[in-house]
Amino acid sequence: MHFIFILFTGWLVSFLGQLPLGTMSMTSTQVAVEEGFRNAWKYSIGVAIIEIIYLRVVLSGVDWILEHHLFFEILGWITVAFFGALGIISFVSAVKQDGKKKPPLLNNKIDRFWLGITMSALNPAQLPFWFIWSSYLIDLHVLHSSTTEYNLFTAGSGLGTLCGLALYMYGGNWLITKMNTSSKTLNKIMGVIFMIAALAQLYRMVFEPGIHK
Repeated sequence: MHFIFILFTGWLVSFLGQLPLGTMSMTSTQVAVEEGFRNAWKYSIGVAIIEIIYLRVVLSGVDWILEHHLFFEILGWITVAFFGALGIISFVSAVKQDGKKKPPLLNNKIDRFWLGITMSALNPAQLPFWFIWSSYLIDLHVLHSSTTEYNLFTAGSGLGTLCGLALYMYGGNWLITKMNTSSKTLNKIMGVIFMIAALAQLYRMVFEPGIHK
C-alpha cells in the first residue's frame, strides 16, 4: 500500500506542476491542434522521458549537478536564446501568416518525439523543482532513501507529466475549437508565452545564483 502511495505522490506532484501555463504544456496543445493527437502524444512522451531523467539525477544526489555546474549554466543561456528566438519568430509568423503555413515551431520535419526531448532538455526548471519537492518529501518521511521508492516516485512523476500534458492536449484542443481560435491568434499566444519564459530565464541567470529554475 505504501508503494502505491509513493507512486501516487510522484504522479500528483508532477501533474500539479504541469498545470500552470507554460511552454511545454502550450506546445502540446499547439501540436494537437495543428497535427493531431498522435503527434501530440509523441511529443509528450519525449517531454516525460527527460523529466524522468532530470528527476533521477536529483534523486541520485546533488553532487553530480554541482560538479557539472558549467553545463547547466551554458544550458540556461541556450534556453534564453532558444525561447527568445521562438517568441520573436512566433510573432513575425502571426503577422505574416497566410492561414496555410504551419507555426514556426512545427514547420519542420523533426519527429515530434525528438521535439519533446529537445524542448524538455532545454528546460532545466525541472532540476530545482524536483530538488525542492524531493527534499521536502524526504524530510516529511513520505519518501525514503530507497531505490525501489525512488523508482516508483520517478515512474509516478512520468505518468503525472503525461496526464498534465494530456489535459492541455485534449482540453486545449476543445477550447480552441469551441472558441474558433485561429492559428494566427494561437501563434500570438505562443509568442507571448515564449517571450515570458525567455525573460524569466534571463532574470534567473543574471540575478539568481546556483542552478537556475
